[in-house]
Amino acid sequence: MFKKILFCTDFSENSHSAFTYALNLAKNYKSKLFILHVTEAYHPETLSSMYLPQERMEELRISKKKELDKELKTHYLRKLKDFKNYEVLFKQGRPFVEIIQMAKIESIDLIVMGTHGTTGLDYVLFGSTADKVVKKSLCPVLTIPHRGRRFKIP
Repeated sequence: MFKKILFCTDFSENSHSAFTYALNLAKNYKSKLFILHVTEAYHPETLSSMYLPQERMEELRISKKKELDKELKTHYLRKLKDFKNYEVLFKQGRPFVEIIQMAKIESIDLIVMGTHGTTGLDYVLFGSTADKVVKKSLCPVLTIPHRGRRFKIP
């Protein structure tokens, strides 16, 4: 049913909960699991990059990559154990745009991601990444609410 599953993470506690669903679905359906983290791209016009030399920006990028690798190992790779059909991807850009593009490029059958319950002014101004993905995705999206760990995994 689901040959390719895309799990999207921001390394929040809610994402860790959603990973359990994604991994169990991948195991049950013998799917390939893509683990995707998207960071906002550094733009030359941003204030910080105007004052930092290019070498320092590269150091920051490398430092961030090491931090992400550590998070990945701590929260996800150790849970994979004997599950080998996965691929890890790091992208830069607007998260919902990169998620939708990745789903198209890899012909993803299901996207799994956590929700944060964005409310108030933030939601009015920006919406949530999960909300945008649900609205724009061409494939089904399974969103796991913050208390998702209380549900039984299919």
